[in-house]
Amino acid sequence: MELAVEDFIKIRNLIYERTGIHFAENKIYFVKKRLQKRMEQRDISDVSEYYKYLRFLDTNQREFQELVNLLTVNETYFFREFPQLQVFAEHCLEEVAERKRARGDRTLKVLSAGCSTGEEPYTLAIILMEMLEDFPEWTVMVKGIDIDENVLRRAHLARYDSRSVKDVPPVYLQRHFTRLGPDSFEVSPAVREHVVFEHVNMMDRRALRNEKGYDFIFCRNVLIYFDDAARKQLVDRFYTMLNRGGFIFLGHAESLSRITTAFKLRRMGGYIVYQS
Repeated sequence: MELAVEDFIKIRNLIYERTGIHFAENKIYFVKKRLQKRMEQRDISDVSEYYKYLRFLDTNQREFQELVNLLTVNETYFFREFPQLQVFAEHCLEEVAERKRARGDRTLKVLSAGCSTGEEPYTLAIILMEMLEDFPEWTVMVKGIDIDENVLRRAHLARYDSRSVKDVPPVYLQRHFTRLGPDSFEVSPAVREHVVFEHVNMMDRRALRNEKGYDFIFCRNVLIYFDDAARKQLVDRFYTMLNRGGFIFLGHAESLSRITTAFKLRRMGGYIVYQS
């Protein structure tokens, strides 16, 4: 299949317009392979015809969603970027929990944005269960959101292979997982009851307009897929979703310095963290 630059740009722009995800010209081969797969499924041989289908005939955006499912990268595992999670668990969580206890508030809300197959939200739930000595007294919700429906289906199953759990501390693996086979593990019901998943396009203003009251937002290795305008739009939205004094966590290669000055920079446990 040939993918002319002008056709790539048209499809690239449509994806950006609807999702905020930006593909540079050097991603043309990556996009082409996934386009080809969807076009074969639809029995369409011409890229221009496929673009017209996406733009004008795909009224419920079902085909567009299938394409997005193929284009999103979902590399993740439990307890990823452990040092950052340690700062969250030992410093940020302690500060927020103490503040809430002082005013008699026993609720905690955490958002995992771009949650992929669910390892991050389940990890966060495990950390809360382990680090809050009075955990049974708290009402806890960890929400995982993603634009890819396929990964969310896998997240709901809560079943993972040995690669996904390779960094889980052994005591946590024994306590919070059931071994189903030599290369299969299932997250325990006790963890799963605190985690919910939702299909969300983060560039859809309506999708997040009622989301508020979060104490922590994890948006790690997500902003790298957006351009500056989309990043600012999303980060501004996150700021309104966070409680005063809440924290946002980004991937190790991401920064808010060029996006917004709304968050306070603090050094905790040797790391820079962002606080509302």
